[in-house]
Amino acid sequence: MDIGLLGPLRVDQSGVSVVPTAAKPRKVLALLACRADRLVSVESLIEEVWGEDPPRSVQTTLQTYVLQLRGCISAALDGQLPADLPLGSKSVLVTEPGGYLLDTQGGTLDSAEFDRLARRGHCAMEAGDCVTASAVFRQALALSRGPALVDVQCGPLLEAEARALEESRLSILGRRIEADLRLGRHHELLGELAGLCAQYPLHEGLQAQLMIALYRAGRRSTALETYQRLRTLLSRELGLDPSPELRELQSALLEADPALALPPQSPASTRLLRAI
Repeated sequence: MDIGLLGPLRVDQSGVSVVPTAAKPRKVLALLACRADRLVSVESLIEEVWGEDPPRSVQTTLQTYVLQLRGCISAALDGQLPADLPLGSKSVLVTEPGGYLLDTQGGTLDSAEFDRLARRGHCAMEAGDCVTASAVFRQALALSRGPALVDVQCGPLLEAEARALEESRLSILGRRIEADLRLGRHHELLGELAGLCAQYPLHEGLQAQLMIALYRAGRRSTALETYQRLRTLLSRELGLDPSPELRELQSALLEADPALALPPQSPASTRLLRAI
């Protein structure tokens, strides 16, 4: 079984999609897919699909959804019973005491592959190999097909899962940009960072990276304008001041701190980049 969470929900058995069109069975499958190869309790499934006000027939209705999902899996198996699936769809969507488990049979899960690549990238960064780090982070980010679970009407548990996946994506995006800045690719980053900062206007890390790229491209005044714009927005929208790290960066910009323009791998330059 191959599962994709980083975009529209994708669950393929034997190369055939088993994602139902109906919203509630799709939610059930999505939660099982997020926790693939792990037990998902009946209580968790009920909370996700019905929230705090489930119907009296909730147990029966949930069993009906499970049967529908098994029907989709059976259709994908096309009547065949492989040796590793002696019970057909029941060997894939398994009933366990207290809940259900989606058995991937050693298949793929894009979020797990994302995490694996992210770890490789972090190791490369720690080793000072920014070329490899940038390339590996790009591989991880390429797995994203859009907002996580974008075609699922998420309840509380799936909302938390989707939010965590998006936060991981943004974190790795920031690390990839950090690697590129260390490699002196500030000119190439300007357009991308401008677009990202328009999309995430309150994201201090991305805004700081844009300021550094602008400064290194010889646009110190624009970098300082970016800081002032962010400070105004933070105050108006959240009643907050910029973080200490951002204020330190502003001071460095005002003073034309040599650390901002030092070779990308220098300790002082690295300190400023990691501060954001």
